[in-house]
Amino acid sequence: MTTRKFPVPESVRRAPYPFPEPPPPDDPYAFLYLSSPGYIPALISHFGRVNAIGVFMSAAYVSLELPTTQTGLLYPDLLIAFDIDREAIIARQGFVIAEQGKPPDFVLEIGSDVSGDRDVLDKRIGYASLGIPEYWRFDPSGGLYHHGAALAGDRLVNGRYEPYPISRMDGGGYRGYSPALNLELRWENGNLLWYDPAEQSYLPSFDDLVAARKQDKIEAERDAAETREMEAETREMEAETRELEAETRRLRNSARP
Repeated sequence: MTTRKFPVPESVRRAPYPFPEPPPPDDPYAFLYLSSPGYIPALISHFGRVNAIGVFMSAAYVSLELPTTQTGLLYPDLLIAFDIDREAIIARQGFVIAEQGKPPDFVLEIGSDVSGDRDVLDKRIGYASLGIPEYWRFDPSGGLYHHGAALAGDRLVNGRYEPYPISRMDGGGYRGYSPALNLELRWENGNLLWYDPAEQSYLPSFDDLVAARKQDKIEAERDAAETREMEAETREMEAETRELEAETRRLRNSARP
C-alpha cells in the first residue's frame, strides 16, 4: 500500500486560529491505563510507520473543519490514525478531517464517574457524526461507569455505530477484536491490554520492556563472562601444549647418542 503524503501548507503553519487549549481531563487517571504502562510507544513501535501514523493520548481535538469555538469539540483519550500528516496535527493542535482528507481510524475513551454517561451517549453520537470507523470504550471499574460494559467497541455502518462482539475470557476478563488495528483489546483485572493475534502475544508494557532490557543485559554479561572464561581456558591449554611440546623436544634431544 502506498502511503499518502500531506505536505503541511504554509496557511496551516501560520494558522490564525489553532485549536484552543486542551480541556481538563474527564478522568485524570486515564494515563494509568495508557501512558503509565507504556503502551503508547508499544503501539507506535508495533505499527511501525512512524512518519505516517498518529498515536495521540489526550493530545488532539477532532473536528470536521477548523473550529471557531471550543463548544462541542471532542477530545478522545486515545486517537490512532494511519496515512496522515502528523505535522499538520501538531501545527493545528488538533485533527482537522477536511485537511487530512479522512477521519481518525480509531478512538478510545477511558471511563470514569465523570465521563461515563457522555462516553456511552453523547460521544458515541459525536464520533459517529465525524465518520470515525471505530469507537472503543474501556471501563476500569468493570462496567460501573459505562452502563454495565467493561469493554465495548463499535464500528460505523451507514453513519451509525453497531457493536462489535465482546467475548468473556477464562479468568473473568473480556476481549474484542479491532479490525482497524488488527489487535485485540482486552480487559483483565481492570487493566487495558493489547494483544496481537498474529503473533499470539501481548504488546509489551514499559515494565516489560525494562525487564527485557535488564534480562538482555544480564545475558550479555553472562555471555561475555563465559567468553572470557573460554578464552582463559584456551590460553591455558595453549600454554600446556607448548610446555608439552618443549618437554617432548627435550626428551628427544636427551635420547640422541
